[in-house]
Amino acid sequence: MTMEQSAVALAPAERAVSLLGGDLTEKSLKLHLDGLSGVDAVGLEARAAGLSTRSIKTTSKAWALDKIISLIDLTTLEGADTPGKVQSLVAKAVNPDPTDQTTPRVAAVCVYGDMVPIAIQALGAHHAAGTDKGINVAAVATAFPSGRASLAVKIADTRDAVQAGADEIDMVIDRGAFLSGRFGIVFDQIVAVKDACRRVDGSYAHLKVILETGELNTYDNVRRASWLSILAGADFIKTSTGKVQPAATLPVTLLMLQVVGDWYRLTGERIGVKPAGGIRTSKDAIRYLVTVAETVGEEWLQPHLFRFGASSLLNDVLLQSQKTKSGNYSGADYVTID
Repeated sequence: MTMEQSAVALAPAERAVSLLGGDLTEKSLKLHLDGLSGVDAVGLEARAAGLSTRSIKTTSKAWALDKIISLIDLTTLEGADTPGKVQSLVAKAVNPDPTDQTTPRVAAVCVYGDMVPIAIQALGAHHAAGTDKGINVAAVATAFPSGRASLAVKIADTRDAVQAGADEIDMVIDRGAFLSGRFGIVFDQIVAVKDACRRVDGSYAHLKVILETGELNTYDNVRRASWLSILAGADFIKTSTGKVQPAATLPVTLLMLQVVGDWYRLTGERIGVKPAGGIRTSKDAIRYLVTVAETVGEEWLQPHLFRFGASSLLNDVLLQSQKTKSGNYSGADYVTID
């Protein structure tokens, strides 16, 4: 980076200006991010391992399973997605267990941007029937999952989804720029996408920033990317697209929770965290609930502060919930096939 490049002003972002001061440049951002304390990898992994062994009382398991359902972004992100598949996904989101109407709804359905109108139309049909329960529609954007597109394309991708009615946008950062130390580019793009989340009425779709932690290589990079995303305006920081391995892991999620906890203590503002990819069983999801509660507190166990990005997790949770309530496992036809 040249002296001239380091002095170039970054896009204005209220959080960054308030923390770093009015002289917001690539240099000031880099100084702040490089000045963060290094992550004790051994300590982090030991802490995560300890939390993963915690058990919950049998009397609390039903509560935990219902809580997991209420925090799920039920997702389909395949090139072969069809309107019919999205409509089926919405039906399952609205009524996860047709045999038990006390089962909570999921937090959101997450689809590609072109499927947003289909999801909204399907939710509208359930609303007309009196069965819609306030489920959000999330859209992936910014050339998901690679993020390899011009800023103009990323902004257009975001605006299209917001104009179609998306409540939430899941964007991906430019990992190439981040890994080559061009933090200002990543920052400016998040600020621009956040601006593109503005609706006609002046409100904003919520912005989840995907770090793709499996490509960031080190815990220090995960911490830097988390701070950078929050400074630029993220409402959520999200681990992964689900298209890269490793996806969500407990140590990485713990680290991201520590960052939002530090941010809350510094500013009084709560930022959400979304682990996504690879969380398939109730047992795994309960470990994440325990980690949230022990790291930032049960206050974060709400849909506006914590989500699971998942496609198959819901099926296992439903089977375990049925077992908890009846004492017996259901047959294989108890849940729908995703």
